[in-house]
Amino acid sequence: MTRKMVLATNNQGKARELNAMLAGLDLEIVSQGALGVTAVEETGKSFAENAVLKARHAAEATGLPAVADDSGLEVDALKGAPGIYSSRYAGPKASDTDNLMKLLGELRGVPENRRGARFRCAIAFLPSPDAEPEVFEAAWEGRILDAPRGSNGFGYDPVFWVPEKGCASAELPPEEKNRLSHRGRALALFAAHLRKQQ
Repeated sequence: MTRKMVLATNNQGKARELNAMLAGLDLEIVSQGALGVTAVEETGKSFAENAVLKARHAAEATGLPAVADDSGLEVDALKGAPGIYSSRYAGPKASDTDNLMKLLGELRGVPENRRGARFRCAIAFLPSPDAEPEVFEAAWEGRILDAPRGSNGFGYDPVFWVPEKGCASAELPPEEKNRLSHRGRALALFAAHLRKQQ
């Protein structure tokens, strides 16, 4: 029998992606938006804390098992910023372009060898509303370019250099980016965990 699980996002694309990654597990992933659940305020101090907050909110609102992710970019020369504020780095209503331009402005004059950076992702899973959360974390190491390159991806992808591929994240085909990325790696850990439980 197919089990239903709520994904703590209003993004239908994320729900489709997760359904594809977890194919064969008799799971139906539904976004919280499709169930009329509103987003919770992200008050955590880390990606893991925010992911747990979102998953618990979705589980309590629906009574279903819930999964949530939180991710962002850390830049060494900026002492780990933008970090958990990645999506609102240039302000609460900032666009991807606003955030990217602010990041490049902050790094103006910083030499290339000091532009080490990583994307981080934390995925929190609650098998039931009152369960202890299980958290799966992964990172993707790279550095920040001087100017955007490529047209795939979103957010900081155009300025995130992937050393093992010799290109920006936004220049990778989507399937390859999803396999290599922080989010893809964390999702793979989560999928492996669910398969073990079956």
